[in-house]
Amino acid sequence: MASITLRTYTFLDALQPQLATFIGKTARGFLPVPGQASLWVEIAPGIAINQVTDSALKATTVQPAVQVVERAYGLLEIHDHDKGEVLSAGQTILQHLELHEGDRLRPHVATNQIIRSVEAYQTQIINRNSAGMMVLPGDSLFILETAPAGYIVLAANEAEKAAHVALVNVRPYGAFGRLYMSGPEAEIDAAAEAATNAITSVTGREPEKFVDR
Repeated sequence: MASITLRTYTFLDALQPQLATFIGKTARGFLPVPGQASLWVEIAPGIAINQVTDSALKATTVQPAVQVVERAYGLLEIHDHDKGEVLSAGQTILQHLELHEGDRLRPHVATNQIIRSVEAYQTQIINRNSAGMMVLPGDSLFILETAPAGYIVLAANEAEKAAHVALVNVRPYGAFGRLYMSGPEAEIDAAAEAATNAITSVTGREPEKFVDR
């Protein structure tokens, strides 16, 4: 097999309600529901993600919600009510790629910022480009960017577990993953801590030097 880089490999034990609903609103595949286990795999080059999807679906009962095929990177999300099926699909994918989970790239936080008491005009700009919940004037806004991009879903899921916040937008593909969350100041602080802790806890190979868009 041609050389494949395992950029993201992250298992979510239970999709949180807002993240599952966001995927359902924005994805084109078989849509997940809250509580299902989910696996996100991102590789380079991107075209090889088609064979990755094929291997997982032939071996298990998992369903795909997201498949993004870019020239540089490919992203796949698969889910199932049975965590064992999702984990088994992950092992099938790793075997197909002739890689191990430890071969994944270790994620880095590229941007971590909180805007407190967002002004009304800024909320309008953000909301026009959002596929999720609305930011309200006076809310605090948490913005996180990760590299590789796919790990942003881990940050979003853990933040939603930890705090009562609104999931405004998630983009898990491209050079960097991006997350927007809004809510009361104390809740946003808790969400930001949970999200960054989730990212920094992931082990893996030290990635190549990141190049901005």
